[in-house]
Amino acid sequence: MGKMAKMFSFMLVTTILVIGRESWALENCLQEQARLRAQVHLLETRVKQQQVKIAQLLHEKEIQFLERGEENSVIDLGGKRQYADCSEIFNDGYKRSGFYKIKPLQSLAEFSVYCDMSDGGGWTVIQRRSDGSENFSRGWDDYENGFGNFVQKNGEYWLGNKNLHLLTTQGDYTLKIDLADFEKNSNYAQYKNFKVGDEKNSYELNIGEYSGTAGDALGVNFHPEMQWWGSHQNMKFSTWDRDNDNYEGNCAEEDQSGWWFNRCHSANLNGLYYPGSYRAETDNGIIWHTWHGWWYSLKSVVMKIRPNDFIPNIV
Repeated sequence: MGKMAKMFSFMLVTTILVIGRESWALENCLQEQARLRAQVHLLETRVKQQQVKIAQLLHEKEIQFLERGEENSVIDLGGKRQYADCSEIFNDGYKRSGFYKIKPLQSLAEFSVYCDMSDGGGWTVIQRRSDGSENFSRGWDDYENGFGNFVQKNGEYWLGNKNLHLLTTQGDYTLKIDLADFEKNSNYAQYKNFKVGDEKNSYELNIGEYSGTAGDALGVNFHPEMQWWGSHQNMKFSTWDRDNDNYEGNCAEEDQSGWWFNRCHSANLNGLYYPGSYRAETDNGIIWHTWHGWWYSLKSVVMKIRPNDFIPNIV
């Protein structure tokens, strides 16, 4: 009986140990299941929160589009032909201002541009300032490739130095700059033979004869002494990260824009947006000094080009 009792005791202990181990494993399994359920619940909650946030953002974006009221898609010309600039589009019978696709002769691809079909028609808009909504304090790559709002009628943008070169290398172009202040006054400056060099020449600016009402702030041909430091003729393009000016410092960095700086400027249409008269460490506003001086920032600017010999087709 002693042996039987010992064997029974051994079997009992073994059974208790096995059951205990299984109970422990079961308890661990249940705990792991509870932990996993909690993680799944947390992930589901986060997903729902993100879905709500995305829905809110989409709704806000939709409201913004509706509030703008001037959203423009690119006007479809039906693939009829490729156009080198807006003057060709105008003379092919399209008289509505808006965004179109153009492809200059040496361009590898089409790109969108706003065509101003008023003011005689056929103007290719290369820059626009209207409300300060776009950041023009940018580096070389952005100015080279272009940036801004290419959707909205009055959206601010820079067409890109590459595109300016491609456009102006295919012929002789007139640059017209429409300027407006905060007192509802407007003036313009116009230059024949506007050209922008290639990348190798840092997109050098060349302009010809001036005409207009705003004064010659780009060429400064009226004042030989001011030309030395203020003329933008034959200046290379500069940005804060690519200093090509004639100044001992960095004009683009000080004035927070990209432009054809000299020492530093008599015009800077890519400057910071201020509501008219302003105070700052440097004259870094949207400046056309021959009209409002260096300490008045303009309300709106449109830079646009058209072939010198453009004859509008009014049919």
